[in-house]
Amino acid sequence: MEKIIIIGGVAAGATAAAKVRRLSPNAKIILLEAGPDISFANCGLPYYIGGDIKSRSKLILQSPESFNEQYNVEVHTQTMVTAIDRAKRQITVLDVCSGGTQTYEYDKLILAQGGRPVKPEIPGADAEHVFSLWTLEDMDNIHRFIEEEEPATAVVIGGGFIGLEMVEALVKRGMKVHVVEMMPHVMGIMDPEIAGYIQQEMLSYGVKIHTNKGVTAINPNTVKLNDGTVLKSDMVIISIGVRPTLQLAKDAGLSIGEAGGLLVDEYLQTSDENIYAAGDMVEIQHRVSGKKVRIPLAGPANRQGRIAAENALGGKHPYKGAIGTSIVRVFEAVAGITGLSLKQARASGLPADAVVVHKEHHTSYYPGAENITIMLVYNTETGAILGGQTAGYKGADRRLDVIATAMAGGLTIHDLADVDFSYSPPLGTANDAINMAAYTAENRKSSYSPSVTVVELDELIKQINPVVIDVRDMFAFDKSNIQGSYNIPLEALPGQLHAIPKELNIIVYDETGKKGHQALRMLKGAGIDKVWNISGGHISMQRHAVAVGFETIQLPLLPLEEKKIGEIKETEQEEVKTSTEKQSSDNNIPLVVDVRTPGEFHGGAYPDAINIPLDELQSRLDELGSKDREITLYCASGARSAYAQRMLMQLGYSNVKNGGGLMQMMMKR
Repeated sequence: MEKIIIIGGVAAGATAAAKVRRLSPNAKIILLEAGPDISFANCGLPYYIGGDIKSRSKLILQSPESFNEQYNVEVHTQTMVTAIDRAKRQITVLDVCSGGTQTYEYDKLILAQGGRPVKPEIPGADAEHVFSLWTLEDMDNIHRFIEEEEPATAVVIGGGFIGLEMVEALVKRGMKVHVVEMMPHVMGIMDPEIAGYIQQEMLSYGVKIHTNKGVTAINPNTVKLNDGTVLKSDMVIISIGVRPTLQLAKDAGLSIGEAGGLLVDEYLQTSDENIYAAGDMVEIQHRVSGKKVRIPLAGPANRQGRIAAENALGGKHPYKGAIGTSIVRVFEAVAGITGLSLKQARASGLPADAVVVHKEHHTSYYPGAENITIMLVYNTETGAILGGQTAGYKGADRRLDVIATAMAGGLTIHDLADVDFSYSPPLGTANDAINMAAYTAENRKSSYSPSVTVVELDELIKQINPVVIDVRDMFAFDKSNIQGSYNIPLEALPGQLHAIPKELNIIVYDETGKKGHQALRMLKGAGIDKVWNISGGHISMQRHAVAVGFETIQLPLLPLEEKKIGEIKETEQEEVKTSTEKQSSDNNIPLVVDVRTPGEFHGGAYPDAINIPLDELQSRLDELGSKDREITLYCASGARSAYAQRMLMQLGYSNVKNGGGLMQMMMKR
């Protein structure tokens, strides 16, 4: 009978034990866990504290008793393994409760001890109001403290996944929260503009963010930062990373790898042929860079547990490595990363570029459409996808998984451009955001449409000293623009091409990058060759500016929407009827009617125009006056106003003109 001992009973360990039993009904399986619980949902702990998960019991996936009953596994909790005798294939264990020791022999040993939160050497870090979050016991301690002490303020040290999830949880518990991060921005593994999206969301909810700063002291009601700032804090959460649990492996003489994790081969076998390992304690190969890395995530840990179990029983199932696909939701904002960032790809010696697109997650005309951001990193020689990042209120998870799947399948940007994605107006668009990102990457790779991401912008400006042209409308330009840029709306650009010297270095941008591409092609068509489009446009610049700022440009930040927990987003309000009635009273005065939605109208409109949305035009004819009155209609592009013109003419209005789009109207003034 094969005797398998597994040290560690959470993600990788519990998965390994269950897999061993499914493969071998007769194996003797012993699962040893140093803590009081096995197989609990540690990723769900912040959501219980925040109140999203109401029942604590739902976080307990298995108890020692239920696990034994289901899988016939001998489970020992509160049991610490103190030594491994590799020659004898024997371990020594300590019963934490009784203090007693005993030994177990094994045929194969699987290490799945995971990691532990890093504890910084900060004065006051061991105080009673200071916590980390890793176990059910940690969660209970935090929950109990909040219930009993009713803290009003909190500081979260660390802006990674758990730190930001705890920021949300504490805000939901009614606290004013500060987050302190040593890196230039939160979510250090992501690009600044993606992290900036998350920071914008936190700022909207009143969270104070302190980046490029560290904590020097924790006092009973305050936290002191290394720049002298003192923050009020009734409680502190420390979440600055995870360190692998390696002492037992080191004492046993097992090899430690270059990334600081336990070294394993492709079969998850350690330097001892009878010992396998899985989960947060091991280092594995990154599938894109080929380098040894530590990726302490639940998904890889569970898969490694399955594979280690199979191979411990004689299998030869290779673990292909990981790409670090991970995602976070902070309040309503979602952001994720897979594979390599542009910086990581270039640092790995790969020829890499990146593009960014912002597109509706489903058709814009179906209610509830939200922009989704796609960043695609690719090999400039082969087109192979090296990584990607996504952000948005809706649909970011789905697109991130598409990029991860494409990478696993070895697809290129050209393959991704041709993928047929499911489409229905409530669920997607005919050309998905992923398709658009791939098209944009093809355009940059081929030099058909040279572009620059916002993280590359400072360096390019230093090199070429460009003229910057903003092709958005004047309303958007007036709210925020690159200081010193020229505003030439896209609709006006054809008439200005003759005045632009062909030898200039030009950077163009719009709101999302789409019209910037159109402007670039116009300029190149006019013989102006040295043109770059800012990938992701003004949206990306705003996010980057929030996260880390720029060296070479000044960009005023737009005011952020103030949000509160539980607040329902209001629909567009139609607040134009009073002014409409006043201006419509004199039939001798020409009338300008904006047939866009109220939201579009309030974003910027032709002077003295009234707003009657196209859908309401037929029911509000009395506001137009007599049928021979001079009426000019316009919308965003001229399409809806053309439809409105036909409608009114069929109803007998004799002096109706289509003014086209808003910019065409403004240019005629």
